[in-house]
Amino acid sequence: MSTQYDLIVIGSGPGGYVSAIRASQLGMKTAIVERESLGGICLNWGCIPTKALLRSAEVLHLAKHAADFGLKIDKADFDLDAVVKRSRGVANQLSTGVKFLMKKNKIDVIEGTARLEKGKPAPKVVVKGKDGKEATFQAKHVMLATGARARDIPQAGLVADKKLIWTYREAMTPDVMPKRLLVIGSGAIGIEFASFYHELGAEVTVAEVMDRILPVEDEEISKLAEKDFKKQGLNIITGAKVENLKAGKSTVTAEITDKSGKKENKEFDRAILAVGIVGNVEGLGLEDLGVKVEKTHVTVDNFGRTGVEGLYAIGDLTGPPWLAHKASHEGVVCVEGIAGADHAEPFDPWNVPGCTYAHPQVASVGLTEKAAKEKGYDIKVGRFPFIGNGKAIAMGASEGLVKTIFDKKTGELLGAHMIGAEVTELIQGYVIARQGELTEQDLAHTIFPHPTISESMHESVLDAEGRVIHI
Repeated sequence: MSTQYDLIVIGSGPGGYVSAIRASQLGMKTAIVERESLGGICLNWGCIPTKALLRSAEVLHLAKHAADFGLKIDKADFDLDAVVKRSRGVANQLSTGVKFLMKKNKIDVIEGTARLEKGKPAPKVVVKGKDGKEATFQAKHVMLATGARARDIPQAGLVADKKLIWTYREAMTPDVMPKRLLVIGSGAIGIEFASFYHELGAEVTVAEVMDRILPVEDEEISKLAEKDFKKQGLNIITGAKVENLKAGKSTVTAEITDKSGKKENKEFDRAILAVGIVGNVEGLGLEDLGVKVEKTHVTVDNFGRTGVEGLYAIGDLTGPPWLAHKASHEGVVCVEGIAGADHAEPFDPWNVPGCTYAHPQVASVGLTEKAAKEKGYDIKVGRFPFIGNGKAIAMGASEGLVKTIFDKKTGELLGAHMIGAEVTELIQGYVIARQGELTEQDLAHTIFPHPTISESMHESVLDAEGRVIHI
């Protein structure tokens, strides 16, 4: 293995390994450093294994409602160990796939924990292997893709003990099926775990400090999601302050203050902390290099440059939105900038889609209705409910809504927001429309296949023009 490279990437999540592959494609001699498993958090403990868990919950839900489709299933049940085993198998398969991609693209994989030391033309990379031995590597460019981890709030008594008080890692490999579960935080991570455990029979309470769940989403969509989750039986407390989370021998006690100021101590079998994430900046030697870090995130420009010669950073380490696809795109932008590719363009977060894979799913891109108004746009809003869509009705998934927001003056698609079956797949249509600068008229004149749920996207556009067909 060489000690001299064009690029060394530290971290092999979707940001890191995609960056390494793109660098190799551009003719750069590349190495990647990983202290745990190839694929990082996303493939091993985040995006992918959680979707495997949620798929099991979805199949169970369908089995429970088989009679609605004219089918007979005597008893729909689950084997928790088997559900978790399948999820881990999916994660392992994809991690192995990344290993293959590294070999295919002639990328050296360096196992161990990295730190940086001053050097030219980029900081030196010192890697401590599992055997405790250190090796030093030099590159023309170094990219930090170390990601982030679950956040604790010690001052509020919210600290995971990883036995009764879980982070996302423990929630993916439960030792028991909790009868009573507290989920603190209602962003995508919290809501996805709440949905999974509720479907498997847990009595789930979601506590959110903001006045609504999924607070980054459009307010109308958030309210519909909350209504749907409550209808399913989830206990949702908004405007709630959770403090003094204490683990006993087998249960967890939480002090919960609701929006009226009423304080109550409640007992649960397990609790999941989903109150945000913090960047993995510790132990890298960033302070000695003069790297600017704000609130655990590295400050960069729109090509990933840190301001330190030869050093770049991408992904969750650089701040929100904390999304795998954003990290991958940032990484490609950064590498193409380093290589001086003719088509290199700076990263712009204006068109990053967001997805929540609960039941129902939620997806969005662009401005919310409130944000569009606050920016001074004169807007037109279109809406179309799934109850007017033939495919959704045939699927038994008629609860849902597509909402589109346009600039009345130019016809620009400012934002799109969706709730319902398969909307995490549908949202890309609007992402492409925004990227291609399609107008309201362009979308209105586009032919959508029938019967598909995507027709709801077309109808929402038509509704903004006052000529919706099927409602």
